[in-house]
Formats: sequence, structure tokens, C-alpha cells
Amino acid sequence: MKEEELRRCQIQEWYPLFKPYSIRTLFHPIPDDFRRYILGEPPTATSHADGGTDGGDLPPPFRLPLPASGLDPLPRSTSTIDPISVLDSDPTAFIEESDSESDHRAPSFPDLESSVEQSIAALGGAVFPKLNWSSPKDAAWIAADGSLRCTSFAEISLLLHSSDRAVHDLCHAADSCSDRSSSTNFSFFLALRKFYPALRPEMEFRCFVRRRRLLGISQREVTAFYPSLVDRRRELRRLVEDFFDEVVCPRFGLDDYTFDIYVNGNGKIKLLDFNPWGAFTLPLLFSWEELETEGFGEDEEVEFRLVETQCGVRPGLKTAVPYDYLDTSEGSGWDQFFRMADEELKLQMKEDAEPVK
Repeated sequence: MKEEELRRCQIQEWYPLFKPYSIRTLFHPIPDDFRRYILGEPPTATSHADGGTDGGDLPPPFRLPLPASGLDPLPRSTSTIDPISVLDSDPTAFIEESDSESDHRAPSFPDLESSVEQSIAALGGAVFPKLNWSSPKDAAWIAADGSLRCTSFAEISLLLHSSDRAVHDLCHAADSCSDRSSSTNFSFFLALRKFYPALRPEMEFRCFVRRRRLLGISQREVTAFYPSLVDRRRELRRLVEDFFDEVVCPRFGLDDYTFDIYVNGNGKIKLLDFNPWGAFTLPLLFSWEELETEGFGEDEEVEFRLVETQCGVRPGLKTAVPYDYLDTSEGSGWDQFFRMADEELKLQMKEDAEPVK
């Protein structure tokens, strides 16, 4: 993969060329302090609500950005919490922290928050977030409804901070570029896409283009079997081939790439994304080895692969957990917990080994 191929597949690069054929999207440049927040890096002085900084070299605990309104960005009810059980596990749980101490450690991004909230309203009140290449799909586990539907800046922040895919975009996207240099640099954007709750996952497909030829089409949701797709294979293949010939190929400047689409109920196609050929792009029901084999895709019909039976279902993407929750390094909370548990286990084993007097 070349750096130019990676750049062409950024959503802010391809979207203006395909706006009439895609989902409405609004863009926000990502300031450096918010990028650091996503990565879990120590905040700079200007990213704190009160201009203060954290002491010491330890990374700060994860906190949602302090909203401009000062209200809890994710209101929750505590009526079902048993204070006795909480106190048993954490005697300091109900010791109040002063507002100044809380604000001192909570980052704040008022300008970005304001512009993002305006975009959410303009897009109907709910959006699907992504960065230059990737969406935080691996962090959907942390959302209340298990989806990427976001209605606030706080929800977007939570997803991005919890996502390995976001970290990949911000830190490692160019790692697979054969011509990567020390001067490689990208401007990062938060893309907010209008959220459609009625989209059917079985109607999403990934298409593979090699030397400007459509070689293969794969069902994108490989974790389920949809019998109706098998009966519609020929019809769907024709729709995708026509869309590629009339819309994608004449406008997109690369020779090798993949693109993702959604087929509406009326047979209209919406362009969802472009991805580089190979590298970190998943081949789904294909393999990169066969796609790059000389002569593959030269048959009369484009290879269209579906999950044909329930036995053909593939496992889904792994989920991700914020590093804050998994840090077991020396001195971390988990390190201390494991040390105490190990000492307690040794003590019990010693007592069990002693003869009864």
C-alpha cells in the first residue's frame, strides 16, 4: 500500500466526489487536545476546565469531557444502588469530592462540543461517528444500546476513547505504507454521518477492485446467515456492477481499493466507505492471497460471496476496553489488587497446611 492510496481513502477526501451517492456527513477538524484525550494521553494545561494540570507522571483516569453547561453529560439514576453494598466494597464511595477537585481533572472542549452539537441537530438528532478511515465499531459494547448511535458530544467522546480502531487511525494508519517516511503527516477529522435506525445489516456489501476491475463482492455482515440474500444474488450482482461502472470507477482515482455500499429496499445504492487494498482492510469472505492471484476475477461473472448456510457464519470483531480499565503495570490499581489477592491466597494455603491442634 502506498501513502497516496491511504490518503485517497480518507472520508474527507472521497466524500465531496460522491456526496450525491452517499450518506449526509458533516466534518470537524480534531484539535490536538481532543486527539490526546482520545488516546488517553496526559492533558495539556489548556484542555482542563480550570486551566490546571495533573500532577505526577501517571496517566489521568478516564473522565468524560466537562460539558459547557456544567451538567452531567450522561445522566443516570442511582435509585437502584444499595449504599450498604457499595460501602462494603469501597468505604470511600460516598466521600464527596469538591467541585473544584472534580473540574480540575475533567477535560473540556467547549468549541468542539458546540460545533458537534450543532451538527448533530442538523443531521436529525442522531449521528454515526468515524475518523478519517475507521468508525469506533469495536467499542459499541460500551454504548447503552450496543450501537454507534450518538445524540451528544459526550457519547461520541466515550466511543472514541474506548476504541482501538480510533487509536489505529490516529497513530498507526501509515504503518503498512511501503513508502512511509518520517515526514508522513495527516490532518484528522471527526466525521458525523446521519444515523438511520432502519438500515438492514444484510444489505451491506464490500466490493474489491483490482487494476480498476471489479473482482469480487462480499457480504459485509459475516456473523449471520440471511437466506433471502442467496435468492437475490444475481439481481444484487447486477446492481453493484452497474453502480461501479457508472459511479465509482469514473470518479475514484485509484487502481486498487475496496468500497462498501448499502442497497436500499428500492434497489438504490448508497456509498458508505472506501478502504485501501490489503493492509488493515478485512477481506471478509475472501482472502487477500486469492484476490491477488493472477487470473482471479477474469470469469464472465464477478465473484459474489455470501454466507450460504448457518454453518458458514464467521466470528465477529473483537471488542475493545479502554486501556485505563486494563492497566496491570506495577503500581496500578489492578497490580495492587492482584498482589493482595496473591498474598491472601498464600496465607490461606499456609493455614490449611498447618495441622489441627
